[in-house]
Amino acid sequence: MSEEFRTIKYDKSEDGVARITLARSHKRNAQTLELLSELNSAFDQASHDESVKVIILGAEGRDFSSGHAGPGKIDFKEYEPVTTWSGYGAKGAEGQWAMEQEFFYGFCMRWRDIPKPTIAEVKGWVIAGGLMLMWPCDIVIAAEDSKFTDPVVAFGVNGVEYFAHPWEVGVRKAKEMLFTGEVITAEEARSLGMVNHVVPNDELEAFTNDMAKRIAKRPMIGLKLAKQSVNQMQDAQGFRTALQAAMGHQQLGHSHARILYDGIPVDPKGQELVQEVLAKWKDKK
Repeated sequence: MSEEFRTIKYDKSEDGVARITLARSHKRNAQTLELLSELNSAFDQASHDESVKVIILGAEGRDFSSGHAGPGKIDFKEYEPVTTWSGYGAKGAEGQWAMEQEFFYGFCMRWRDIPKPTIAEVKGWVIAGGLMLMWPCDIVIAAEDSKFTDPVVAFGVNGVEYFAHPWEVGVRKAKEMLFTGEVITAEEARSLGMVNHVVPNDELEAFTNDMAKRIAKRPMIGLKLAKQSVNQMQDAQGFRTALQAAMGHQQLGHSHARILYDGIPVDPKGQELVQEVLAKWKDKK
C-alpha cells in the first residue's frame, strides 16, 4: 500500500528501482523524528514490494543532510514503535535512551538489514546524523562537492548514534575524524572506502540510476544471498555488538551533560566549535 508523505518523496520505476528522496531542502534536509519515521515507512514499502529490487536514497536541494533537527510532529502518545523498545516518555536517561534506540540506532540497523541492495546518492554536506542515513546503505555514490563530517564530539558525546566510523574509514581516520570534527572530501572518502564512486554533480542521478538498473537485472535471490554474506561477515567481526556498546557510551555523554547543563542532553558550547570547522569551508565549492 502506498503512503502519503510530508517530508520525503517515494517513486518507483518499471526497471525494479525505487527512489526515496529527502524533501526538506529548505532545512538542508535536517532530520526531524517525523522525517525518520516516514523514511522508515518508505524503506518498508520498498522492501515489501516484490517488484522492487533496488532502493535508492537521494535528496532534494544542494545538501544530502545537515544532520539532526528538532523532533518535528511526532507525538509519542500516538506513535507506534517499530522496534521492541519502550519508555519514550520516561524521565532522565531512560527516555533519551529509548528515543535514540528507536529512531537512531534501531532505524539504522533496520535499514542496514534490508535484504535488497540499497544505494545512497549524496551531494553537498553530509553532517553528523546525515552519515546515519548514508552508512546503512550498501553502495554510496557521491557528487564531487560532497563533504562529510561528524563534529558532535564537540557536544560531549562519542559520535553519531550509528557508530560505524571504524568500519567506514578505518580506525586511525575514525579517531581523527571524531577528535577534530574536520571535513572529509568526496575524493578522500572514496580513497578510504567510504564512497564507491565520485562523479560530477550534473551526472550524479544518471550515474546512480544506471548502476541501480544494472543491479536490478540480477536475480533477487542472488542479491539477497550476497548482501547477507557480507553483512554477516561484519557481524562476525563484532559490528553489531560494537555499535550497541557505543550507544551505551552515547547515553553516558547525555547523562553527564544533563547534570552539568540544567537538563540539556549535550554541551551547548559545542555549537561554536562546530561552526569553526564549517566556516573554513564556507567559500569552497
